[in-house]
Amino acid sequence: MTEQDERFMRRAIALAQRGIDAGAGGPFGAVIVKGSEIVGEGCNRVTSTNDPTAHAEVVAIRNACQKLNSFQLDGCVLYTSCEPCPMCLGAIYWARPTKVFYAATREDAAQIGFDDQFIYEEIEKNFEHRQMKLVNLMRDEGLTVFENWTNKTDKTKY
Repeated sequence: MTEQDERFMRRAIALAQRGIDAGAGGPFGAVIVKGSEIVGEGCNRVTSTNDPTAHAEVVAIRNACQKLNSFQLDGCVLYTSCEPCPMCLGAIYWARPTKVFYAATREDAAQIGFDDQFIYEEIEKNFEHRQMKLVNLMRDEGLTVFENWTNKTDKTKY
């Protein structure tokens, strides 16, 4: 870890505190860096925006992608004040940064009431054993849209 990494992590942690102070949401902050420049940042805004997806990492990813005019974060590094939850981890994988640094662990977050363990456990279960029921409906119609995508010649692949 370098001095620059520590500086960006301090910024992520400061954003977490700023979010708390502003009443934006939970105690989480994130920064996305390309080279030595911050290209995106965010704090948790779940309760202030009534958006359950407005976690710090997702807010930062949206901010960085808009600034970079790209749906991927090639060559970027993400710094987050806490180990990403399953939703954020999925978003991070889709955004494809090079590396992720985190400060607090998911166990630390669980100690203050942000426990994602049940989601990790649910993901490992077969559909029929999950608390939330997932029901396959109108598959043929859904597959028609997939076929249309497959045949589209001017699509942007990702």
